[in-house]
Amino acid sequence: MKVFLKKIIIVLLRWEARAVLQKFRPRIVAVTGSIGKSSTKEAIACILGSKYFVRQNPKSYNSEFGIPLTILGLSTPWNSTGGWIMVLLRGFFARFRKEYPHILVLEAGVDRPGDMDTALSFMEPQISVVTALGEIPVHVEFFPGPKELAFEKSKLVRRTLAGGAVILNADDPMVYEMRREARGKIITFGFGKEADIRMSHYALVTNQTGAGTEIPGGIRCKVDYQGSSVPLRMESVYGKQQLYIAAAAIAVSIQFEFTVLTAVEALVNYQPLAGRLRLLEGIKDSFILDDTYNASPTAMHAALDALRDMPARRRIAVLGDMLEIGKFTIPAHQQIGELAVGIADILISVGPRAKFIGRQAHESGMNESVIHECGNSRDAGVFGQSLLEPGDVVLVKGSQSMRMERTVEEIMAHPEQASELLCRQEEYWKNKV
Repeated sequence: MKVFLKKIIIVLLRWEARAVLQKFRPRIVAVTGSIGKSSTKEAIACILGSKYFVRQNPKSYNSEFGIPLTILGLSTPWNSTGGWIMVLLRGFFARFRKEYPHILVLEAGVDRPGDMDTALSFMEPQISVVTALGEIPVHVEFFPGPKELAFEKSKLVRRTLAGGAVILNADDPMVYEMRREARGKIITFGFGKEADIRMSHYALVTNQTGAGTEIPGGIRCKVDYQGSSVPLRMESVYGKQQLYIAAAAIAVSIQFEFTVLTAVEALVNYQPLAGRLRLLEGIKDSFILDDTYNASPTAMHAALDALRDMPARRRIAVLGDMLEIGKFTIPAHQQIGELAVGIADILISVGPRAKFIGRQAHESGMNESVIHECGNSRDAGVFGQSLLEPGDVVLVKGSQSMRMERTVEEIMAHPEQASELLCRQEEYWKNKV
């Protein structure tokens, strides 16, 4: 019965969403990829919102429910039957509103074959963005391999309107290859020389406390485009991956007649979403690099790179299972273990799959005495309470189902602010085991 009702709700939401799009005809920017979708969407909305009326998916609501709800300007009632009835009623009347956003920035997620077809069944993007896939993308579990997942995501490129633009990551081989599928203008971004929008001179910005201690203050780089070079500084943002997000957003903004300079100026207001490489104060004068929203091998690499850059007395990595990667599970975790050597002074694995991280780290030269195993995220947090010392920086990361935000909650300096600062703080998640 629940499956039947779900199908009915989806059909009605799509019908209502199509009706709204047909009436108001907003310009649509669609974002997909396996890494950085939500953050890229937020950065795009941050820039475009300085000039236009913009709406984007709340959080990561990018599914068969999330996209039409975003179009309708409504929120999910989760499992409330009465709530869904009210949503459908409000959705019916959404077309009669006097005002509607000029631009929709829609994140399109892909978990299984056919998901992109579903997303494109009721929208035609004028601009599409593909962020990154990596060698082993998340959600590859339900595909024969990465190439098949890339093909599913590339449908967005092929369905972008001919007079529009396709924004592609030039540093990701599978994404860069999608340029052959595009019908309209192609703009690439990245650190490589072939990128149209090229980021260079990446560096961490640090500040000094009154006691002379260095603390992280953000990142900076240069943005090169058509012979000009503009400095970019982003406060409270960390990791080289964040510059890909900025570059993609700048590329989109150019299609809306922003200059690189005005786009960079607008990015001053960008703040990372909860659980996306957000720096938090930890107990005992430590810092937490909270990257707990989700995890894939490429995202783990990026997070560890960010940890490496951090000024710290000790660098501690708390890494949970990476899920939805199918046959790549063991070798992917082993690769992270190899990478952690030389970056993390202390390594804590969380979950049965993450054990392969710790074991490989030991085989690759990390002292066994600094490698620890925890069964779940809460236990990892309790263990961290006794482990942390002033000046430590702790990276916490794992797949969504590992609930690594619970680790962060146990070791953050102000747990009373968890509902404001951490991901998955809704009652729906709080009630989940």
